Amino acid sequence: MPTESDAIALSEPELREIAGYAADCARRVLALFERELPADARLRDAIEAAYAFARGGRRTGALRQHGWAAFKAARDAASPAAADAARAASHAAGAAYLHPKASAHQVKHILGAAAHAARAEELAAGGDPRVSAAALEWARRHAPPAVTAVLGRLPAAPPGGGRVGEFIRHLDAALRA
Repeated sequence: MPTESDAIALSEPELREIAGYAADCARRVLALFERELPADARLRDAIEAAYAFARGGRRTGALRQHGWAAFKAARDAASPAAADAARAASHAAGAAYLHPKASAHQVKHILGAAAHAARAEELAAGGDPRVSAAALEWARRHAPPAVTAVLGRLPAAPPGGGRVGEFIRHLDAALRA
């Protein structure tokens, strides 16, 4: 198993696949945010920027700015579900900036969009854990080869992070199995 100081191989095609996957996960909960703030395009812009990168676009300052804008949108959300939807969109844009180092923290960058989306769905369903379990199963089934390949080069997901951290560890373990 790699140590935190080790570098890992990380190709641009893998980054693009991971960003596209993260955008797919975040898009599933976009409506939770847009129902509350229909005129606020920050999440949609972040997800579209992640897709643009996944389709061959460049990593630009605008992509990073869209990710930060989605992160800030979480503060404007009226519900916890919409706030987690915003965090999912932020992680989608941030997935393009995964670092080629063997850090457990990088696992959160790969799976953060999926975990926050699952939490958003769970919260929107009144805290029903069956809803988050179904969302995590969807994320597991839809993970492209690059996600599992890169996770295999990293240490397991780190402890902590509350319910979202639990989801990251659950999905990480399921994808490594």
